[in-house]
Amino acid sequence: MPGERTTPADTAAWLARNAVDSLPERGLERKLAEGRPLRVKLGIDPTAPDIHLGHTVVLRKLREFQDLGHLVVLIIGDYTARVGDPSGRSETRPMLSPEEIDANARTFQEQAFKILDRERIEVRRNGEWLDMAMEELFRLARTTTVAQILERDDFAKRQLARAPISLLELLYPLLQGYDSVEVAADVELGGTEQKFNLLLARDIQRAYGVPEQTILTMPILPGTDGERRMSKSLGNYIGVSEPPGEIYGKTLSIPDSVVPLYYELLLGRDVPGELGPRDAKRALARSLVAEFHGDGAAAPAEREFDRVHLDRGVPDEIDEVTWPVADLGETVHLPQLIHRAFGVSTSDARRALAQGGVSLDGEPIAAETLDLPAAELDGSVLKLGKRRFARVLVV
Repeated sequence: MPGERTTPADTAAWLARNAVDSLPERGLERKLAEGRPLRVKLGIDPTAPDIHLGHTVVLRKLREFQDLGHLVVLIIGDYTARVGDPSGRSETRPMLSPEEIDANARTFQEQAFKILDRERIEVRRNGEWLDMAMEELFRLARTTTVAQILERDDFAKRQLARAPISLLELLYPLLQGYDSVEVAADVELGGTEQKFNLLLARDIQRAYGVPEQTILTMPILPGTDGERRMSKSLGNYIGVSEPPGEIYGKTLSIPDSVVPLYYELLLGRDVPGELGPRDAKRALARSLVAEFHGDGAAAPAEREFDRVHLDRGVPDEIDEVTWPVADLGETVHLPQLIHRAFGVSTSDARRALAQGGVSLDGEPIAAETLDLPAAELDGSVLKLGKRRFARVLVV
């Protein structure tokens, strides 16, 4: 963090040091030179309940603004979530019910406070102002042309592919921009896929006579596969509320190639030069577990990982799955048992069996085996993949 005597230019450069865009040029410096706490906006559509490490990249940047005395304005997009942000999408997003949106918003907000300072935040819901009269919607629509909206890369690609684009999606960037009008945002943050929306908000603020915000876009964190963006729908995510062992184990699964980026974006420092790839990942995993579960959770998570995955042991505490039978001589259909034990679909269970990804008491189950006697399963430990265990109790 810059010292107390740094200039606005120095502070702006420090805040933008790991951002992709800081626009307009020297805009953040000019805002900081006003010598007042800035209103730094982040809009979140609660389309899913949990925060993963990809979300924390922007949240950490917000915390840097807070630590310098600025106010974060966290907008829960309870209204825009009904539309669905088209950023980075090749198809229309499914609609969520108001109940799902509210539940997700509550969870998301609590998890965000793992990183953000509760004392320097203003939480708003954009349903406060987007439930507007038709006359106000007309006024908002007049600020932007269809040609401007269709310049978006997402829409251009979908037009070329003759994929449908709903009118609601065309409205989304305007609604997000109007949020900046209502909260008088000085700065808005987002991922690189949000650049169009953040810049359009400046045009909308200007149309309403509100001082234009500056923008910072942050890099996209790759998922555990090292290739695609971290996403719960892709299954390549590390959730901040996951158990310590899951965070530790998933972190160790990331490719060596993305470790430096994880250090930069999640820890704010370079990989220690004396550490090789294996030890660098272990140090990263310990740091992430400690951040979200406390310092005392990191060492036990590491020991448990080594015991299970290096020494081929079984976790001390595992869930139990019961299977009712009339007679122990009955057979149990394994895809159904795996579905009940781990919540995966029966088709995914069949696929895991076919790929040799299921074991019983440490022994892989043969790919062609779909049924086993209940007596053979009773009391045994069923394992799916590398980290999922369940003890089978036949009742």
